[in-house]
Order: sequence, then structure tokens, then C-alpha cells
Amino acid sequence: MHFRDRRQAGHALAARLGAFAGRADVLVLALPRGGVPVAEEVARALRAPMDVFLVRKLGVPGREELAMGAIAGGGIRIIDEHLVATLGISNEQIARVAAREAEELARRERTYRAGRPALDVRGKTVILVDDGLATGSSMRAAVQALRFRAEKVVVAVPVAPPETCAELGREVEEVVCAATPSPFHGVGSWYRDFAQVSDEAVKAALARANGASSEAVKGRMIMSKDPICGMEVEEATAAASSTFESNTFYFCSEDCKATFDADPRRYVDHALEEHAGTAAHV
Repeated sequence: MHFRDRRQAGHALAARLGAFAGRADVLVLALPRGGVPVAEEVARALRAPMDVFLVRKLGVPGREELAMGAIAGGGIRIIDEHLVATLGISNEQIARVAAREAEELARRERTYRAGRPALDVRGKTVILVDDGLATGSSMRAAVQALRFRAEKVVVAVPVAPPETCAELGREVEEVVCAATPSPFHGVGSWYRDFAQVSDEAVKAALARANGASSEAVKGRMIMSKDPICGMEVEEATAAASSTFESNTFYFCSEDCKATFDADPRRYVDHALEEHAGTAAHV
């Protein structure tokens, strides 16, 4: 399975998380930056609040793409002792990398939150989302930081090696991977568009999520069913919409909109029945 981009991957992942939809105890936490577009689609589909959970990979000196560990808030640090020993990495090298990444973690905390407090995870089922896993070091740091505060922790990613999913499955209540290819080759190889996610994109996603949560609290969340895939979407934050014969239809993705627009009459009668039924219960 190859994903067009992170949003399409989030759509695919959300389809596997239907059991968590509409539950008041569920929070979706994204590992930024790449996990944010994925998590936004998941949170929208599940009608759940979304926030970021900040972790930083500790890259091997000179081979920064290779993770030798990760750090998270609260002083959490995970080290791959076997890799460190194999490569002969010293404690001093680890400390230098960890200090540099701690500064970046603090910078992102200030940038993304802008004074807004993190969502309270106590008593909640937390769904941790990233755009994929390789070694899983960053995800393990997040799990360790959350496991004694959240009621349950679920790891959800579009793609990961089967062995990484199995290892994480021993640490959390549930692991959901949309695809577990072998051989793996790396997260980016399973996306056609794997462009870097900017800080501005993360801030915009959090602003949208915060606005959606406020509307939900006020009781004004209006839901419609995507006429193509059947997923319930919030009208205010739908990925796309189309108007046909004076009726507006809402979609979880641009792909669903394109399918509808190619032949709207094929879907419209059934969609109007579903739309009317949903509106009657809001």
C-alpha cells in the first residue's frame, strides 16, 4: 500500500479506528511534525479533540536519519543501548545530541502552543499518531511519558515494519497499523508526497482543532455522512464539499469529492436520505 500523502494516509488509518468514534474519553495526540496531518484526519473522523505531543528523535552523530533514541517532555529519554554499543557512541556524544534536541523541543513547545495549555490526558484513552514508524524510538518515548497518566494508550500509524508494531504492542493497549510491509525500506518510501511539514502547518492544524473543539463544547457540531465512503464528517472542518441541485455534500478527503463530482447523480439520492437522517439527530 502506497499513500498519496499524509492526509490520505490519515483517512485510511481512521477507517481502522471506528471503534473509538464519538467517545468522550478519546484524545488524539500527534507526534509533530509529520504526524499532524495524519492525526488531523483521524481526529476529524473520530470527532475527537486533537493536540500535539512533543518528542524528539536522537540521531546518530553523522547519520542523523538513524535514531539511537528519543526524548519527550518530563525528562523522558529512550536510548537504543544495542545500537549505541554497536556503533561505539559515547555518553558524551549522547548528552550533546540530547541537549540540542531538548532546546528544539522547548522551541516547538513555545511555537505550537502559544501559551495554550496541553490537553489533560488523565482518565482518557489517548491515540498517539505519527506518519509512520521505523525503529519506533520517538513513539516509545511518547508512550513512556503517557503510560502512567492516561487511562489507555493506543498507537496508530499508517505504516510500520511488522516487528516494530509487535514490539510496541507489548507496551500499550493496542497498536493499529494500516500497512505493515516487509521489507520496509523506510517511512518515506510508502508515500508519493512526503514533503516536510512546516511549523506554520502545525500551528494552523492546532488552531483548526481548537476551534472545532470549542464548537463541539457549545453543541454546534453539525455532522454529515460522506456520500462516497460513508464516514461521518463535521461540516465546519470537512476536507471538501460539493453542491449539487442546491444541496451541499461534505467529504472526508479530496479523493471522495473527486469521485462524487465525476458522477453525482449516482450517489445523490442515497446521500440525501443519509444527510436528512443525520441532521434530524443533531
